[in-house]
Amino acid sequence: MINPNKNAAILLIHCPDKPGIVVTITEFIHKNGGNIVYLDQHVDSEQGVFFMRIEWDLEKFVIQREKIAEYFETLVASRYQMIFQLHFSETKQRMALFVSKMSHCFYDLLARYECGELNVEIPVIISNHRNLQKAAQRLDIDFHCLSITKETKKQQEEKQKELLLQHNIDFIVLARYMQVLSDNFVKHYPQKIINIHHSFLPAFPGGRPYHSAYQRGVKIIGATSHYVTAELDAGPIIEQDVVHVSHKDSVEDMVRIGRDLEKIVLARAVRHHVHHDLLVYENRTVVFE
Repeated sequence: MINPNKNAAILLIHCPDKPGIVVTITEFIHKNGGNIVYLDQHVDSEQGVFFMRIEWDLEKFVIQREKIAEYFETLVASRYQMIFQLHFSETKQRMALFVSKMSHCFYDLLARYECGELNVEIPVIISNHRNLQKAAQRLDIDFHCLSITKETKKQQEEKQKELLLQHNIDFIVLARYMQVLSDNFVKHYPQKIINIHHSFLPAFPGGRPYHSAYQRGVKIIGATSHYVTAELDAGPIIEQDVVHVSHKDSVEDMVRIGRDLEKIVLARAVRHHVHHDLLVYENRTVVFE
């Protein structure tokens, strides 16, 4: 992916595939003084659907940014039955971190955030344990511990939603948050909750998947990051990767290798979301590299 332009508009588009879409969009940008810095497209030939990500510099663009969506809808989108999202590169999204006790993904994201690799703000961290509170305090991030039991789950999720609203959160990252979110919670944040887990599912479920995989002699360890939906671990996949292991690797080796991979895959997924590099269509993603 190219380095993000600090003063750019980004359009994500999907619509029925027809001739003339690309030229119509690029003409709209060119005639209004925009300089295109990125364009990628994909056509799903089986379903006849066109996908595009296009980014252009706004320095000399004549349409005021608050009017771009209106003009684009009238002059372009309505002609092609387009569904589109308009984003601006200078806008920092506000990310909430949910975490339990496992800290590898949590610390990795905080390190990337602290060094400026992730163009986000992290106003709040929510956990069901206090183990990682000091890390939040060091970075002056609001930390809330909300213990959850079967009896308190509904009440605590309402408190979580209040905190997210209070902090004006754009999206949520589950950095190995070991609680299943309720359907009611998930429906409030469609395509705005990112999860990470090992890719042994469904073969090795439960709390000790690496031990089960070791006993079976697996040769590949994987990690999957996806958007959360009501169906557990079945949301649109954003990013995946694998590494090879062998009989020489112990259970401890496999756990270490798996956690390293989870960190990388989750960070990539968050980056795609933050940079508006992906579109969700029928529980699948189109990721523009």
